[in-house]
Amino acid sequence: MSGAPTVADTRGHLHTVLADLAGVVDGVDDARRDAPTPCTQYDVAALLDHVVGWLETFSAGYADPEGRAPRADLTGYRAPDDAAAAVRAAATTLDAALAAGAGSRPLALGEASMPGEMALSMILWEYQVHGWDLAIATGQPWSPPVEGLEASLAFAPMMLTADYQGEGKPFAPRVPVADDAPALDRLVALSGRDPRWG
Repeated sequence: MSGAPTVADTRGHLHTVLADLAGVVDGVDDARRDAPTPCTQYDVAALLDHVVGWLETFSAGYADPEGRAPRADLTGYRAPDDAAAAVRAAATTLDAALAAGAGSRPLALGEASMPGEMALSMILWEYQVHGWDLAIATGQPWSPPVEGLEASLAFAPMMLTADYQGEGKPFAPRVPVADDAPALDRLVALSGRDPRWG
């Protein structure tokens, strides 16, 4: 891929990541729901609520004719019993909306909004990393396509400003890794996770 990724590129990467995520969610053993994850504010159950709830929110926002998501936070949200089915349904809704051109308009959550293409890149990055969080915490494999990981490695530093990354902030400090480490290791380390977690 040359130049910046297009909406079509990001849509393709996200389609693969969300299909893989559904498989990981399906493989979560009830006995591990209280287990810790590399995303230290969430155990497995809370991370499931987070990834399913936001995926449903983002997909509904892109599907809405005005680009308005149904909620601005997940207060009170709990993932359904069949969380994998919810992931698949939301992924299908999102993919159909993007195929119809929804990525070209802003996405609004409450009073905040951002360009649809930027929001889509953020979603790809979030689900690459949270997919890893969930997979590694539950003993499952996770290997998103390298091209999509490289796109997120180019995008994420724009979002990881000093206001958002550091002690006591939404993202933990970056973890040092070798420049030639695998792309997934570099992305999770950039996002404040230790690739050797667990």
